[in-house]
Formats: sequence, C-alpha cells, structure tokens
Amino acid sequence: MVGPISSEERSAFALKVKLALTALVAGSAGLIAVAGDASLPVVAAAVVGGVVAGAALIWFVFPGSGETKRGGGESTRDGDDRFGR
Repeated sequence: MVGPISSEERSAFALKVKLALTALVAGSAGLIAVAGDASLPVVAAAVVGGVVAGAALIWFVFPGSGETKRGGGESTRDGDDRFGR
C-alpha cells in the first residue's frame, strides 16, 4: 500500500516543476533571439533575461514552497480525528 506524499517529497517536486518552467521561459527567450539573427552576446542576454522573467513569473503564479496545509478530517497521531472520534 502506498502512503501519503511527505512534505519533503512535495517540496522537492514543486521545486523541480518551478525550475523546469523557468528553464522553458529562458530557452524560449533564447530561441526567439536566435530566430531574430541576434549575435551570441545578445542571445546570452536574452537567456539571462528569460531566467529573470521566468523566475518572477513562477514566483507570482506559484507562491510558497509547494507545501499545502491539510485540513478537514485528517487523523492525529493517536488515531482520533480532529472531532475526537
């Protein structure tokens, strides 16, 4: 049987998703510069600008570290739910 996802696993996965999406934005900026026949320094600047813009976008869209607060009828350590049942 598979248990619930731990907070560490959730945070690690959220970080990977954020890094991948930031890399996607940065790569897109670089490819647009290459398509415009830009020189290598301009392409590098576009990639760096894409990293900055991508990181800001991801920070805005996905704030926090990826952790979620669990509510509802979750169990406590002694086996009772939050309503004392």
